[in-house]
Amino acid sequence: MSSFDWYNWVLLPILIFVSRLGDVSLGTLRHLFLSKGLKKVVPLIGFVEVMIWLIAIRQVFNNLNNIACFMAWAGGFSFGTYVGMLIEEKIAYGMQVIRIISNADNHNLTEEFKKIHQGYTIVDGEGAQGSVKLIYVIVKRKTKSEVIKLIHTHLPDSFYSVEDVKNSSMGMFSEPRRKSLKNMLFLKNK
Repeated sequence: MSSFDWYNWVLLPILIFVSRLGDVSLGTLRHLFLSKGLKKVVPLIGFVEVMIWLIAIRQVFNNLNNIACFMAWAGGFSFGTYVGMLIEEKIAYGMQVIRIISNADNHNLTEEFKKIHQGYTIVDGEGAQGSVKLIYVIVKRKTKSEVIKLIHTHLPDSFYSVEDVKNSSMGMFSEPRRKSLKNMLFLKNK
């Protein structure tokens, strides 16, 4: 009776899974940084990503008869995609534009924007149901959720959309101290 091969059926698949998790997460970050124009860090991330990939794929090809290696490869890819998205969310690098379309009075919202030093631009528009105001707000991704809470508080029936901004010039952005924004929202809701 032969003993169980722990290396080929447990340790090697775990190493392949972790390697794949790492290279796919790095790939997600590389795409993020590429879209933001960070030309200096992208090649370094790409180098490390490909080195990890080469090491992992070599192990899979050396063990073509081991289904656990294939499962680890696929699992590492899918979990790496998920982890990469979580990391990207936590980094929240860059800026986004929030477009708000509403036919309601926006005075309270714009006053809140002024209090937190958040710039905005208002444009008159025409919608399917009549006159509307389009409010454009460029925000740092780290403060986007707080600005959206203000929109829900002051213009709950408005339509808004959010898009990434690759470049911008000048502008007025809400305070980087997230505590002050959160405290303002907390006090407002009391």
